[in-house]
Amino acid sequence: MIMRPGQALLLPANPWFIWGTLLAALVLGMVTHIGLGGRAGWTPDLLALALVFWTVHQPLRVGVGAAFAMGLLVDVHHGALLGQHALAYAVLGYLAIFIHRRLLWFDLPRQALHVLPLFVVAHALQWLTRGLAGHGWPGWDVTLAPLLEALLWPVATWLLLAPQRRAHDPDETRPL
Repeated sequence: MIMRPGQALLLPANPWFIWGTLLAALVLGMVTHIGLGGRAGWTPDLLALALVFWTVHQPLRVGVGAAFAMGLLVDVHHGALLGQHALAYAVLGYLAIFIHRRLLWFDLPRQALHVLPLFVVAHALQWLTRGLAGHGWPGWDVTLAPLLEALLWPVATWLLLAPQRRAHDPDETRPL
């Protein structure tokens, strides 16, 4: 792959780190759900953010199947309609795989703009599923969640790529 000028060469991602961050995002989402007395509509879905990140950066390790399985775990924990989050996460994983090659060519603010529609689609699927089940519209505050997730994209990228960055000490014998 041809790299952009100024882009750092990354070490391979450790599978334990990938799955550990996904598990940490799942647990953090569960704790947030419990702490807020039920998921507040405006809170960003950190598991969806982590799933999109790892699906974009490691599509052979984290894909649609992993997203579906994580969605089922979230559905069981939240007591939501079984398959609501699983469907949304599976579609989110598919869309992330669909754009992953093109997305990495952009800088972080443009990447955030590109993942915003993915988060909107995932939340819209959850709202549609809830609506078809008879739960009604959850309120206008839920429209903030995809925006907050897109705003957290640069932070997540910086945090999750930190262990893969090489130390910057090039010399004549080691230009990379």
